[in-house]
Amino acid sequence: MKNLSGLMKQAQKLQSKIAEMQEELGRRTVTAQAGGGMVVATVNGRQELVSLRIDPEVANPEDIEMLQDLITAAVNEALNRSREMVAQEMSKLTGGLQLPGLV
Repeated sequence: MKNLSGLMKQAQKLQSKIAEMQEELGRRTVTAQAGGGMVVATVNGRQELVSLRIDPEVANPEDIEMLQDLITAAVNEALNRSREMVAQEMSKLTGGLQLPGLV
């Protein structure tokens, strides 16, 4: 029973640290760009798009598909970087142990 109690305390401590880390990651951002910086997307650690900058030069009504492709590419790259940032921080917290549902 003593081992189980110790294990439960460790789990609660880890859960608390994970909550703190998630809060911190929500404040951290990563940025990615497409089209040589014509479209820049910024995403936080919660995988939320927090800003999108589009150079007016790329906003050509004659070629809206290119703009859509650049936006998609920049946002997807920013989301990938955000997931990598979260995975790295989670790995530090769990000592490399992969815990399902945490990343």
